[in-house]
Amino acid sequence: MSDSELIQIYTDGACRGNPGPGGWGALLKFGSKEKQLYGGESLTTNNRMELRAVIEALSALKRPCNVSVTSDSTYVLKGINEWLPNWKKRGWLTSGKKPVKNEDLWKSLDSLKSVHNIEWHWVKGHSGHLENELVDQLANKGIDELQAI
Repeated sequence: MSDSELIQIYTDGACRGNPGPGGWGALLKFGSKEKQLYGGESLTTNNRMELRAVIEALSALKRPCNVSVTSDSTYVLKGINEWLPNWKKRGWLTSGKKPVKNEDLWKSLDSLKSVHNIEWHWVKGHSGHLENELVDQLANKGIDELQAI
């Protein structure tokens, strides 16, 4: 897939307390165009916000696309690339026969994943990666605006 038809998505989640108030941020880039998305929830976890960021970004796409998703969340990347197929085979149970945490969000992400051609990438968080730093700021803005209400 050429870069001219590739949508680049960068995502991050944040939480102040775990659980606590949380936020998510996403940056979508297509050629010279950029779109920033963010939001928050009053009582959530960091993992839920990491998932929500990817879900909201993919939900913003209006048609099936070639997508590169970059996240600093090993939870999201291992979940989507390693754990998800087995969770589905086991009826949304972990290998320890316990219910999968955040099953509602994993099901949403699984559904969106089937619509798009997605490449998944990991980046070390808080390492100076420009887009990752931006989505971290957006996630924190989601919390700040939530707490300002």
